[in-house]
Amino acid sequence: MLSRVFTVLAVLLATFIYRSGRIAKHGIFTLPALPPSYYVNGDVQTHCTLFQEPDHTLDYCEDMTFWDHLDADGTVAARFVIAGCDPNRKAWNTVMGPLRNPEPRAYLWLLDTVDNSLQRIELDGYPEGHDFHPLGIEVTPSQDGAPSVLYVVNHAREKTTIEHFTISPDAPTQALWQRTLSSPWFVSPNALAITNETSFYVSNDHLMTRRLPSPLAPALPMIESIAGLPLGWLAHVTVNPDGTITHELAALGVAFANGVAISPDGATLALSSTSLGQVHFYDRNTATNALKYRETVSLPFFNDNIAFDEEGTLIVTGHPHFPSLIAVAANKTGARAPSWAVSLTPLSNDTHFAKSAHTTDRKYDLRAPLSVSEVVPASEGWEVETLFQSDGSVFGTSCTTLRDSRTGSLYMVGLYEEGLMVCRP
Repeated sequence: MLSRVFTVLAVLLATFIYRSGRIAKHGIFTLPALPPSYYVNGDVQTHCTLFQEPDHTLDYCEDMTFWDHLDADGTVAARFVIAGCDPNRKAWNTVMGPLRNPEPRAYLWLLDTVDNSLQRIELDGYPEGHDFHPLGIEVTPSQDGAPSVLYVVNHAREKTTIEHFTISPDAPTQALWQRTLSSPWFVSPNALAITNETSFYVSNDHLMTRRLPSPLAPALPMIESIAGLPLGWLAHVTVNPDGTITHELAALGVAFANGVAISPDGATLALSSTSLGQVHFYDRNTATNALKYRETVSLPFFNDNIAFDEEGTLIVTGHPHFPSLIAVAANKTGARAPSWAVSLTPLSNDTHFAKSAHTTDRKYDLRAPLSVSEVVPASEGWEVETLFQSDGSVFGTSCTTLRDSRTGSLYMVGLYEEGLMVCRP
């Protein structure tokens, strides 16, 4: 009997090392040698600006998205950033904990990408007594002045919901609440990717959540995360005219399913697997929203949110050292957690590297102080390049980065960072 137990434990350990050994070595047991700051297009001190707000309501932002205003011809006439910020995250975080106090509500912010002006978005008509703790955020473009649809994942005190708003260019600081979407399938909603005004993909990061009664939580959610158990999933949700939803499973068996993004042509969907430090790519049927797995790319960190730019390059942001992130979340004195953001560009004759069968020998990302190639071998189909790095002293806990292809500007927020950083070439 004892030999069988040892055999099972040996198999489990071998499986863990095979699936998670690399990311555990570099992201848990080793503090990466990152610089105070690095920006791919120049010196951080002269090219990057950290925007903060005196009342600290622009702190601890988890996700953000571009809100495009299109003219009658469909050309981008103006571009804004909408960010969801929760200064109370260290007291209420249903993914990492703790669950001490869901008061007060969090905030939405609007950033003008031309003059960097900041305005807080008010939640018009939002129900009294209904918590607001945003995670994933997605908004449709405004077509020739028409209102846009805004969906926000809300980690409220009783359960996680998805809030449905409209927002209009003629009143850009007012999000008009429409309804709260709720479902038994919303076990742990995290990130969103809109497919049209009435439908979206939503990732569920855990099957075993922090909402479980003690002692199941926090033990089981932490085991699911650290062991990389493939219990997360991606769903496609359609909002029906009567406010009910149609829920369809799109991708199963994803360890810590997190950020999700759709390519500009709609044919590719990318999904973060945070626990394994990987991004999964799927071929997407644009008529049915069905997905077919295509490939996986490994990252040098625990990747969080992801976003495609207009050129089809995927911007991936994450956490290079998990214990440091935990220390910051726990408010440990002097704790800081590093940041890392990279771009994934499909290999072609226009990229730095031609496609090669000898990917394991190929060095790449050589401009960065800590090259991605020092942590993971080259991808067969994607060129990976560092956009930003910091040991946490300049900017920490990075979780989302957007890149404006028109200007090359980067916009970055951190899970426990104060403010929003903009870097311009």
